[in-house]
Amino acid sequence: MLVIPINKANRKMSVSEEFKYENRTTVEYFRLLDFSEGWLLVAILFLCIYLTILIGNCCIFGIIRFSSSLHTPMYFFLSNLSLLDICYSSVSLPFMLINCISGNTRVSFIKCIVQLYFFVSLGGAECILLAVMAYDRFVAICNPLHYAKVMSGTLCAGLAAASWASGFLNAILHTVMTSILSFCQAEQSIDHFICDIPPLIKAACNSTNTSKTLLYVVSVFLGFTPFLFIVISYVHIISTIVKIKSSEGRQKAFSTCSSHLIVVTMFYGTANLNYVGPTSGYPLHLERMFSLLYSISTPLLNPVIYCLRNKDVKGALKKTFRKALYY
Repeated sequence: MLVIPINKANRKMSVSEEFKYENRTTVEYFRLLDFSEGWLLVAILFLCIYLTILIGNCCIFGIIRFSSSLHTPMYFFLSNLSLLDICYSSVSLPFMLINCISGNTRVSFIKCIVQLYFFVSLGGAECILLAVMAYDRFVAICNPLHYAKVMSGTLCAGLAAASWASGFLNAILHTVMTSILSFCQAEQSIDHFICDIPPLIKAACNSTNTSKTLLYVVSVFLGFTPFLFIVISYVHIISTIVKIKSSEGRQKAFSTCSSHLIVVTMFYGTANLNYVGPTSGYPLHLERMFSLLYSISTPLLNPVIYCLRNKDVKGALKKTFRKALYY
């Protein structure tokens, strides 16, 4: 007979510990929310939004790459932002579109975690890239004589690479912490349309205090800190613009910054509502709306904002269309 010695490690579990242990299981699938009501209209809407995002951002990326007049640091970062928005929207929108049309809302654990990783990493990269773009405008307006020297090709490439890398590195920590959460069912339901951190934390059975704390800390680090840097940069930028004597000079300087300010306000506003707001007790339908706005609004409106408010981009587009018509 095998005798197992009784020690502290083999002590009898309490009722509460036994309950927690019995209710933990290996999750195989997640079941997301469906679009049962008006699914056809929602599918058409998602398709139109996704095609608009792809066409708009691809146009901006292509125009900047092929137009020599736009080979400047500002437009280099804008091309990175367009590429980032294409990837960012492609993580969530096609997935929601397929689920909407097929009606199959079941997603495997691996696919859910992969989607979460790319969704978080690309969102974090955009936070840093917007701060980098603010620094570029700060140098251009507050220190124009040294702009070409400071914003060299090497520095621009390094800042862009650091933005992408920081987002992907940050997502590793979030993905690992979320993947080790315990769930009560082999097919766990989630009150959301995509795999994101807040709904997965809410669906977990075990204590999520560590994951929530991590979410807040990173939200401050990747959300509030870059936003604070942007605010400080624009305080200096606006104070410099006010000192410009000619009204034409002031208008030109402010026009290069206004588009970026609109994008920053829109992106950080929806991001904070998505990752900080849900734990404050917002209704579920508002939480879902904030998440959809966060993943759709910025990629959708970026091309419109930068094309309609930027004379250089509009001029480059006109030249491209003229060449296309003649050839």
